[in-house]
Amino acid sequence: MTALVDAPLTMLDGRETSFAEFAGRVVLVVNVASRCGLAPQYEQLEALQRQYGDRGFTVLGVPSNQFLQELSSEDKIAEYCSTTWGVTFPMTEKAKVNGKKRHPLYAELVETKDAHGLAGPITWNFEKFLVLPSGKVHRFRPNVKPDAPEIVQLIEANLPG
Repeated sequence: MTALVDAPLTMLDGRETSFAEFAGRVVLVVNVASRCGLAPQYEQLEALQRQYGDRGFTVLGVPSNQFLQELSSEDKIAEYCSTTWGVTFPMTEKAKVNGKKRHPLYAELVETKDAHGLAGPITWNFEKFLVLPSGKVHRFRPNVKPDAPEIVQLIEANLPG
């Protein structure tokens, strides 16, 4: 967990921070892509943010072009997410989620096994990692919708106070 908390983040607006900013919260980290067929998941991600955001939960969107489906600039990504999906949750700048130059946050997250016991590289856009305040991480593959019962139950069971 220490390395996860220490992972540096550059937000979509250029602000520098680290994952420690979200300490004590339930965080759903998702590698997003504007031109992906799974982009409608933005709607469910935003619904979760609105439902639980004031109770100690946040979605953290991490745009990635590793599957060649993300827009060219942070400004275009921000505009698309805001105007198309009404996104209010925080998002980082574009980041690599696989390979030798993968973002430090993902270097930690990919060690997490999914429901089938598989860890390793990100398989596609919209892979989800639910980071609990305890530091425990749950991994959900891209085809698991953000509002799937197994995700919502974990969110509700782990909201602070």
